[in-house]
Parts: sequence; structure tokens; C-alpha cells
Amino acid sequence: MKEKRGNSRAQITIFIIIAILIVFFIVGYFLLKDRIKLGIPREVLPVYDYFISCVEDETKTAVSIMESQAGYLEIPEFEPGSEYMPFSSHLNFLGIAVPYWYYISGNGIAKDQMPNKEKMELQLKNYLKEKIAECSFEEFERQGFIIKRKEPEVNVDIKDTKINIVVEMPLSISFGSVTMKQTEHKISVNSKLGKFYDIARKIYDKEKAEMFLENYGVDVLRLYAPVDGVEITCSPKIWLKDNIKEELKNALEANVQAIKIKGDYYSLTSPENKYFIQDLGERIEENVNFLYSKQWPTKIEIYSDDPMMAEPVGLQEGLGILGFCFVPYHFVYDMAYPVLVQIYDNEEMFQFPLGVVIDKNKPLEGENVESLQGIEPELCQHKLTTIDVYTYNTKLEPVEASISFKCFGTSCDIGETKIERGDAYLSALFPQCVNGFIIAKADGYSTKKYMVSTVESTTVDIVLDKEYSLDLEVEVNGKKLSGERAVIYFEGAKNFVIAYPEQKEVKLSEGQYNITAYIYKNSTLSLGGFTTQKCIEVPETGIFGIFGSTKEKCFSMNIPAQTISFAISGGGKTSYYFVESELSDHKKLKIKAENLPQPTSIEQLQDNYNLLEEKTLWLELI
Repeated sequence: MKEKRGNSRAQITIFIIIAILIVFFIVGYFLLKDRIKLGIPREVLPVYDYFISCVEDETKTAVSIMESQAGYLEIPEFEPGSEYMPFSSHLNFLGIAVPYWYYISGNGIAKDQMPNKEKMELQLKNYLKEKIAECSFEEFERQGFIIKRKEPEVNVDIKDTKINIVVEMPLSISFGSVTMKQTEHKISVNSKLGKFYDIARKIYDKEKAEMFLENYGVDVLRLYAPVDGVEITCSPKIWLKDNIKEELKNALEANVQAIKIKGDYYSLTSPENKYFIQDLGERIEENVNFLYSKQWPTKIEIYSDDPMMAEPVGLQEGLGILGFCFVPYHFVYDMAYPVLVQIYDNEEMFQFPLGVVIDKNKPLEGENVESLQGIEPELCQHKLTTIDVYTYNTKLEPVEASISFKCFGTSCDIGETKIERGDAYLSALFPQCVNGFIIAKADGYSTKKYMVSTVESTTVDIVLDKEYSLDLEVEVNGKKLSGERAVIYFEGAKNFVIAYPEQKEVKLSEGQYNITAYIYKNSTLSLGGFTTQKCIEVPETGIFGIFGSTKEKCFSMNIPAQTISFAISGGGKTSYYFVESELSDHKKLKIKAENLPQPTSIEQLQDNYNLLEEKTLWLELI
């Protein structure tokens, strides 16, 4: 019995050894089968392995570049943006120039530069053809190998998860008496370039068809900025442009990053987040990111003065019939910003940027950009008359300024005056116009308009008034504002509005100003809702109406209840001529106002606006 058990163990051991040898030979076979099939002698195999590895490494390097550059190895020629459109042809992402697949150029033309797969294969082919010729065999030649090769020809086929490469290049490797000759070399490199590109293209096609990025942008605009609305209040609504722009950029950063493509790479933290999911018609297994950074070129233009202001309705003379007041507002925005789309896994990442444009509060359709085509107006395309422009300050010292020309609402950029031989001077062609305006702008100076007829050549001297920044302080009955707000209108040398205390600095140049201040403070005035009937005389219908016959028509008005949180509490008016010398010698402007009675009804609130017309402001330069 013992002998039998010993024989069994011996047999089992032999079987285990045989199994290990079989596995070893199978693994070895698969590792070397390509070489075996090619009949490559083992003496020269290290050289050939190096050559194949060189091709593989260069392919991986090329793929990494292509994926980071939106499918390009050689990126398209750079085209700069402009003040009208912030996009250049490339997005600078961490120092990498990534070509836009879609953008609006600086001169307002829609550009599509998405590469097709054939172009990607051609660029990869040309890249490898150059790099394969640089694979160096010097180390092997020093060891005694004799290596001969000719110029390579390369074919590339990009598949979903690999790239097949065929190199046609006669290669001869000799070592001692052993020689290998091979003409065709087949290499397969694992890469998701093809798969990532296909996902990217589907996202791009969906964006072109549905403009989902623009629609998200419009939603962000309406959620985070005042666009259209009505608020029940009796004090003006005030917004600062810089605050609105910063709020919009922050909102875009957060909301763009929340966009997802329907797939398995994320989990929803709440049902409301379904809003951010876009469906490509299939579930995407790979990770997809949408990115925007407020550091990227961004245009947010608000068609309004700064601060943005909406005045209350219901307090004006003749509107007391309303019995309440409200503030309607409507602001128009242009927005243009880039969104970078990234498709990635743990090893690879393909990315491409898109330009998103919202024009006058609405998405700008890529196929219909007539509103931006030919940004230069027709008038500006016909500059025929030479005008010489000189710009100075009040001390007749030369000041460099940007020059534009305005004729019947159309503005044209002309150029800049440059200091030469002691003068700030520009000689340029202007459109022909009777009683147009040359507009000069320079940092630190008030914008100056000069009326001129440009039918004939002439010389224009423009004197710019220096602007002085003064700290602003507002008092009511000798006390600084504490919890109150003030809206101060300056009209004259230039027109602008100050919202105090949000703005505590005022920029003034020499000239006459009419100044009006409205001061508001917290109020607990409550106006109950009620229904009233109003009757008016309206024309009779039919023939009697033609002869002036009227009838009384009555209707009911539902007046909503409202609480007036801010009510006018003080203010006044004054007129003052600021001399440049006193502006330059002082650092602060103090505006002193009188208070008004605390209103207890809508009628008294309206009376306060009438009383303000008779109140006087006092100014003090400190």
C-alpha cells in the first residue's frame, strides 16, 4: 500500500512539472509568435524589438499630443480674437494651444475646424514617417551589428481601442554570419483615441443641432443676473456691472462643470440634477467633463449704464391712481465664452473646446451669424477724407488717445494719436459725414466729442479734460449715512450715476454739473391690498363714436399688498462748476442733504418726491 501511495505522488509531481512546462511554452509562444512567424533569428531579435518599440513609443507620443490638441498634431494657423469676439482660434489650456472645433472669429465669421478621422490618420502617418527615420541604431552598431534601412512609408488605421500601423521599409540586420531582411512591419498600439474621438464628435454634433451649451448659458444668465422682471417696491433697483459680470463668471464655472453626458460614470446626488444630463442616444461608459474658467477669454457686455438702474413706477405725477409702486426692468446682454470638453479614463484624455455665444439674451445659432457678419458697418468701409487729429490736455501737453468717429448712430474705429515730434497726432481717412463727431478717449481723461464735417479734409485739435478721483461721502442733516442708501445723478460735463455706499468714489473733470441726490432708508410702511373700481370715458362704437360721442366704462383694479422696505428719506438738487485746480487740490467730495418726512402712506411717499425738487444740496471739497 505504501509503495502505491509513493508512486501516486511521483506521478502527480511529474504531471505538475509537465503542466508548468506547457504553460511556459504557451506563454513563450504567444510572446514570440510574431517573431517566429517572421523568422527573425534570436541573434538579431533585440535590434528588431528595439525598432518595433521605437515605433510604438513614437505612436504613443503622437497620440498623447493629438488627444491634448483636439485631434491635431499640426494645429491650424493661429487667428487672434478681437474686442467683439474674445476667441482666438486656439484655447490656451495649461500652456497647451488647443484648437477650437467651433468658434466665432474676431471679425464675426463662424469657423468649424473639427478634424475628420482621415485627417488625423494622415497627420499621424506623416509624423511617424519622420520619427521612424530618427530611430537610432548607433548603440547596436557599436556592438557589431550591421544595420541598413531605406525611407519608410507608413499606413495608419485608427480603430476604437487600438491603432494599427504598417511600416513599409526594407530593413536589413546582420550580426556575424546571421542576416535578417524584413520589408513590412506591422505594429498594433493600444489606444482609445478612436473611441474618444467618436464620443467627442457625437457631443459636437448634438451641440450644433440643439445648442445645449448656449441654452445652459441663457439659463445661467436669467438665474444670476437681472434680465427681465418686475418687483413690487418704491425705491429704485441698482446693480453694479462689475458685480454682475463676476457673478455670471462664477455661476458659469459651477454650472458648466455640472453638465454630464448620459452614462455610467457618475451618480446623481439629487433628482433635480437630471437637468444637467444630456443624452447622446446611448449610455457612455467613459468619463466626460465640461469645463469653463473665468480666467479664459470671456466677453460679457451689458447694454446699460453703470450702475444698472431700474426706476420705480407709481410715484410719478399723475400715477397716484395706481395706489402702489413697482419697478420693471429689462436689460440686454451679450456673452461669449469657451467650454472645454474632455473625454478620459485613467490613462488617456481627449479634449476639444467650443465657443459659446449668446447674442442679445438669445443663443447665437452657428448657421446664422448674420448679426455678427461684417462687424464693420458699411459707413466705415468707405473712408474717403483725410483728417488730421491732434489731442492735448488743458495745459496743451500732448496726450495719446484712441480716436473713433460717429455719424447718425454708426461708430467707426479710426486709430490712435501717437506722440511724434512733440505732438500727439493722427492722420487718417474718415467716412464722409456732415456734422459727425470725432470721439477721443484716453486713460485718466474724460471722453471728448468734437463736431466736424468730414466732407473735406481738415485739421482738428481736441483738448481732453483730466479726470480726478475723489472719495465720496454723503450726509443727511449733518450725519453720515448709516443703513441708508443714496442714488446721485451727475449731469453736465459728463453724465453718470453713483450708487452709494456701493460706490464711494467719484471721477470728475472740469465743468458744470447738475447734481440730484435721492436718499432712501429702511421702512416698515405696509400698504394693504384692496380692490377699487375706476371709470373712464371711452368713444362710443359705431357712427356715434365718429362724431365724438363717449360713454363711461368702468373696470376693477386689484391692488396687491406690499411692504416698502426702502422709502425716500432725504435728498435735494444743486448746480456747481468744478474748476480743475480745486479738483486737483482736494481728495474728497462731501454731499450734504436734508431729510424728508417719514411717509406713512403711498400719497405721502409721492409727496416726498415732490418736496425733494425744492430741497438744496450743499457740496464741500476736502
